[in-house]
Amino acid sequence: MRLLVLDVDSTLIASEVIELIAARAGSREEVTRITEAAMRGELDFAASLRERVATLAGVPETVFADVLAEIEFSPGATELVAAAHAAGWEVALVSGGFAEIVGELAARLGITRYRANYLEVADGRLTGCTTGPVIDRAAKAQALREFAAELGVPLEDVVAIGDGANDLDMMAAAGLGIAFNAKPIVREQADAAIQSSLAAALPLLGL
Repeated sequence: MRLLVLDVDSTLIASEVIELIAARAGSREEVTRITEAAMRGELDFAASLRERVATLAGVPETVFADVLAEIEFSPGATELVAAAHAAGWEVALVSGGFAEIVGELAARLGITRYRANYLEVADGRLTGCTTGPVIDRAAKAQALREFAAELGVPLEDVVAIGDGANDLDMMAAAGLGIAFNAKPIVREQADAAIQSSLAAALPLLGL
């Protein structure tokens, strides 16, 4: 058995979920600016997450269903996951995004392991806060290690794919770290880099 760990926003899916929610809060421009700086490694992820999530206060929780209807998988994403499953691999999602979305995406792909942040809801609306531990750069790497340990998969048999600076520790912990449509800092540190379609990872995985 081997393990494939995928980042979600701008990797598994073509968008940034927090930006889709922010569009409904009237803060998309501000959130996009902060997100891009964080993904380039210019801002601390946890601090940037708090700042961005604070702008979402008051958005009705029905936003989750609205956003899920809008999301599209990245080119090659379903093909990659299906090929990995067919070859007997386990697939997991590790995201600095939100479990309310990631959990549904995982279910659609037959993935049972995922780790993401949770948005706090009170009286049917987002409070502008998260609950539980923040899934930042270090936490993403820790999740990868924990999933591998649960499955009995050596780290050298783990593949991690991501696009932003908060994926670097996760990619470094894996035996193979692949940058997908990634920021320059990520391409420079990855073991391999692919563009356009996640299916381009298949030959790198021997699938």
